[in-house]
Amino acid sequence: MSRTVIAFIVLAALIVIGALAWMLTRPAAEPALDQAARLDSPYWTDADRLVDIDGVMARVRSEGPADAPVIVMVHGFSYSLESWDGWAADLSSDYRVIRMDLPGHGLTGPDPQQRYSVPQTVEFLGHLLDELGLDHVTLAGNSLGGLVSWRLAAERPDLVERLVLVAPGAYSINGVTEQPVAVPMGVSFYLTSAPEAMVAAASAGLFGDISRMDPALPGRVHALMQTPGVGQALVERLEVFTLPDPAADLARVQVPALVLWGGRDVMIPVEQAARIADDLPQAELIIHDDLGHILHEEDPARTIADVRAFLAQ
Repeated sequence: MSRTVIAFIVLAALIVIGALAWMLTRPAAEPALDQAARLDSPYWTDADRLVDIDGVMARVRSEGPADAPVIVMVHGFSYSLESWDGWAADLSSDYRVIRMDLPGHGLTGPDPQQRYSVPQTVEFLGHLLDELGLDHVTLAGNSLGGLVSWRLAAERPDLVERLVLVAPGAYSINGVTEQPVAVPMGVSFYLTSAPEAMVAAASAGLFGDISRMDPALPGRVHALMQTPGVGQALVERLEVFTLPDPAADLARVQVPALVLWGGRDVMIPVEQAARIADDLPQAELIIHDDLGHILHEEDPARTIADVRAFLAQ
């Protein structure tokens, strides 16, 4: 039995046990995230700052030469800007790399107005780029971040010059269509109260080869999911998450796009890779058969080579 299968079995058992416990000991509402909590976090760096975007105090990190071409990186669901550490460390030598924690994630924390739908997140990202005075950027996104990125390119062609999509959301998965689905109790428990061991088991499933997972990743993801208010915000995001038929909107994306996918992706089936590449007017598709859903973290060197070749075109 593979280590990935064992990890999923352990995760399923932990979720069942945890959900039962959560029913009996459901936590009280958490306090809002304040500035002191952000600055005291071990994940806050000197490259970080807070930017007010329509009432959301977004953590934004900027690295690299100020006058270089800009790459903006958008993380996936329940993750944070640290997901791009490998890419940023390399690309910031030649590009201005800008990352943020989306509303309800990481050290941005919850949106006081609970604006978590995909269209509202697209609007947030557009307003963030406007606030930073950016346009004609290369926009890179993974999973949820990829979904938000290509939708922004469709809505705001003035902002986006190129796309790098890492296993992006687009087509229906897990029964989600133009209507959201109910959030299972076990998932709510996981997002709000999961112990680090459960996060480690879930994280392992995002890799094609567990041995390539950074041992520090589960602790980081767990700690940032435990940021005050974030867990409940993640549940609220799922409650309004929709995936309507994207074909017409993908056809509106009139910029070159690099689509990267892992052949061992268990979150968004690799079968969707060819569909999105076909529906995007100017797409190049690369599938790495041995990688999983967060292939930019699993093999930064290989995927950075793909990105650099694309950007050099």
